[in-house]
Amino acid sequence: MAWMTLDEKKRNNKHRGRFDIIADILEASRGKTRKTYLMYRCNLSFRQLENYLGFLMKRGLLHSVDDSDADMFKTTDKGERFLEAYKGLIDLMN
Repeated sequence: MAWMTLDEKKRNNKHRGRFDIIADILEASRGKTRKTYLMYRCNLSFRQLENYLGFLMKRGLLHSVDDSDADMFKTTDKGERFLEAYKGLIDLMN
């Protein structure tokens, strides 16, 4: 099975788990991404997003990109490996 979109996940399961949210953030951050885009794309509150960003940056899955005046983020190589492992587990479950 291919990568599940957020809408497909919502139809299959009402609640996303921590790994689902992490995967959503990392997927959305594959290019330079603004914090507000992540908030809306991943359907998270500002507080939730701040917690996840701190968690992901502390573990080296995401890094802050120096840009003019916006908080920009990008998935690291380690984050890409996490996404591949996550996708593999999703495929095993289907």
